[in-house]
Amino acid sequence: MIVGLIDLDASKFPNVPLMKISAWHKAQGDTVEWYDPMFSLEMDRVYIAKVFDWTPDFQFEIRAKEVIRGGIGYGLDFDNPLPREIEHMYPDYSLYGVDKAYGFLSRGCPRNCSFCNVSQHQGLQSRKVANLSEFWNGQKEVVLLDPNILACKDWKELIQQLVDSKAKVDFSQGLDIRLMTKEKAEMINQLRVKTIHFAWDSYDERTYDKLKEFRNVLRFKSRQLSVYVLVNYDTTFEQDLDRIYRLRELEYDPYVMIYDRQNASKQIRHMARWVNNRIIWKSCKRFEDYQNI
Repeated sequence: MIVGLIDLDASKFPNVPLMKISAWHKAQGDTVEWYDPMFSLEMDRVYIAKVFDWTPDFQFEIRAKEVIRGGIGYGLDFDNPLPREIEHMYPDYSLYGVDKAYGFLSRGCPRNCSFCNVSQHQGLQSRKVANLSEFWNGQKEVVLLDPNILACKDWKELIQQLVDSKAKVDFSQGLDIRLMTKEKAEMINQLRVKTIHFAWDSYDERTYDKLKEFRNVLRFKSRQLSVYVLVNYDTTFEQDLDRIYRLRELEYDPYVMIYDRQNASKQIRHMARWVNNRIIWKSCKRFEDYQNI
């Protein structure tokens, strides 16, 4: 077969399902290449994937006998999971030319937050879905995509696999600070960490108290401890700014996540630029000062 791939999102993250699809087809002796609407000849099958619902669908003619679309970006009702034999393939990292390992050790989240579709898509229980060896083979860095690994009953086994790998770990989707315990923190301290992301989504004191409690327990520099701050959802601008200032006091690195970017006010977008630009964030301590620049 001649197989074409289309990654609609074109984000900084390689698409893991497409890498697994590529690996499976190559193992069958098939030819796999990126689909180009201008130069590709007719193919036997083309896979189209997207993660984000705001990403527009492919606008060009697809010359193929079969077209398969997949990914949460097509909506919760569009249920097209990978077959088991493809889901557990070692990814074809050559597809994107990356030297990092990307994957899930667990899926699902019990939180069921109204602004997030993970619980609806992956289930309300965090569960182990793979061992590290399924997508890591000695790479120096592991980018973990798990939505809530600390809620998984197998968290200790999975974190131990990361410890044993001696790879630098990037918890890209966040650890749930509300589930942090001293035992979990001590295991995380054994890791070589690139970045740990937490989240402070709502204006609640419980999350703040946990962030404060474990700041000195987690033995990492502030640049390694990032906190996603959800704005433009159910908080006021004053509450957003208060969370940002309190995170600076605790020596975490906040990162502003705008929920509805298209309808966000100029003030919110201005605040996001101030926080998310690390050079500006470090040199300008107060948003009021940044506004006057």
